[in-house]
Amino acid sequence: MSNIVLSGLLPEEISEQFGLTQKFRGLQIFKWVGNGINDFDKMTNLSLDLRNQLKNNSSIRNSKVTNVLKDPDGTIKLQITLEDNNSVETVLLTDKENRKTACVSCQAGCAMKCAFCMTGTLGLSRNLEANEIVEQFLYLEEIAGKLDNIVFMGMGEPMQNLNSIRKAIQILCHKDGRALSSKRITLSTCGLVKGIYDLADNGPHIRLAVSLTTANEDLRKELMPVAKAEQNSLSELRKAIAYYAEKSGKRVTLEAALLHQKNTDEISASNMINFAKGIDVNINLIPWNPVSVLPFEEPSNNEVQNFVKKLEKAGLNVTLRTRRGRKIGGACGQLGKTNLN
Repeated sequence: MSNIVLSGLLPEEISEQFGLTQKFRGLQIFKWVGNGINDFDKMTNLSLDLRNQLKNNSSIRNSKVTNVLKDPDGTIKLQITLEDNNSVETVLLTDKENRKTACVSCQAGCAMKCAFCMTGTLGLSRNLEANEIVEQFLYLEEIAGKLDNIVFMGMGEPMQNLNSIRKAIQILCHKDGRALSSKRITLSTCGLVKGIYDLADNGPHIRLAVSLTTANEDLRKELMPVAKAEQNSLSELRKAIAYYAEKSGKRVTLEAALLHQKNTDEISASNMINFAKGIDVNINLIPWNPVSVLPFEEPSNNEVQNFVKKLEKAGLNVTLRTRRGRKIGGACGQLGKTNLN
């Protein structure tokens, strides 16, 4: 029997892998893993023989935390080394109401090359397996206690790894495991239209966020190479967003990283207003977080506030994201900023 990683398996899969005729045993093991237990000897309702079988043929997790970085604002970033020595980062975010959110990665690196994102400079190593996604969540809970939400906004483009994400969500939301509510899950894409339709048609119907950044076609192609493909054009993206909102019954979030004198002027605001009107969306504005190797500047407070006012005056729902984790390279667009093993 090859080494089995339990964190990536559902109860019935555990039973099948180990030939457990008493199916409830698989459920017991699944519950222990979901409760954060990372030691077979602590699975006290299993027989010694079964625990030894598990020890000899499986591991609970196959990644390890190799660095823990803490920001004074309460943000925590974990650098996690995978079995093949690739590394990813995952972040714990805490808001003013003390709600705790896991920002998890779905790929080691990223192929999308968004000009304002540090992760995009790394290139793509590979997709993560479901267990490697689940383990990020479990490691954060070890440090911070029970988490409230999970967002797929870390390293990588989720639409390129939907199979693993779907499996990880199944595991985390299973009623007999961690039992996280699917209402507390958000997936963020840079705008892969095919993936948006796939998620709409095949689920799960979680919250969707789309990194729009600008509704100017030429500027979007400059900042986000994904937009150069005709199938990901602004017109096609808008159709896909409207389709997802209708099919899922959920309002979609449009995200925009605001860059100094790049996408914050009156024309940029008008373009975004025209794009957003008539579809069920929120606007989430994110003042760009500095990355020394990238050729952009942070927007001034006046730039940001003027942009917000223009959108609100047009009747749009606008949220200005609070900046957190910047001192540890854990803010939006900064993952990969610090040395990875």
